[in-house]
Amino acid sequence: MTDTDLAYANAAFIPGAEGFPPRWAAAAAAFRTALGARAETGLAHGPGPRQTLDLFHPEGAPRGLAVFVHGGFWRDCAPADWSHLAAGPLARGWAVAMPGYTLAPAARIAAITREVSRAIDAAAARVAGPIVLAGHSAGGHLAARMLCADAAPAAAGRIARTLAISPLADLRPLLAASALNAVLRLDPAEAEAESPVCHRPATGVDLVTWVGGDERPAFLDQARWLHDAWGGRLVIEPGRHHFDVIEGLEAAESTLCRALLAGL
Repeated sequence: MTDTDLAYANAAFIPGAEGFPPRWAAAAAAFRTALGARAETGLAHGPGPRQTLDLFHPEGAPRGLAVFVHGGFWRDCAPADWSHLAAGPLARGWAVAMPGYTLAPAARIAAITREVSRAIDAAAARVAGPIVLAGHSAGGHLAARMLCADAAPAAAGRIARTLAISPLADLRPLLAASALNAVLRLDPAEAEAESPVCHRPATGVDLVTWVGGDERPAFLDQARWLHDAWGGRLVIEPGRHHFDVIEGLEAAESTLCRALLAGL
């Protein structure tokens, strides 16, 4: 493991880190069960086994579509791990889509980006109104990429706001992460092409970059780099680390959920 691998490692620096994944999975399963028929899971957006999305419906007509793209360094996790994070937007009357995508090393990051773009279009075809995007970590990277001309979904004109949570905005440092890049297989050309900071974002979209104050310095740097390159609003939430920074999406009146949906 290189110094760069260590710089982007999270679990080793979060007390009780091993307890978070089982809690997430249990909360997600309980949420889907409680939602009943308002939870549609495993909707195909492509031919691959991971090219599916979960779609959660509010009571009554939706105000719009919120999309949450999960993280896991492009190599781990699935939408079913995060269902409970739809609770906040649902309570505010928004439908919530959680796209899955082929994980590395079976897919390179450029291919994952294209899959997420298609997934957003598949969800947008089922839900009318404005679209807001949120993503965490690698999902923050993917949400930001949707604002770049070369990756934008066909429904890009409906995107009103993007909330990039602890995003990986510049992939070029990951070239030095030997253990991580053994899975991602990034080369210099792809690392540059897939880095949001190397693109200009779509105009007219409100951008919020959000990161925990107790995160690894590398993730604080990544958030600042995206803000410096794209502008918008940067929020450094005190006392939050990489694993609990997303918890606000569970609560309709949290500052994180309001950042995603306020005014829309």
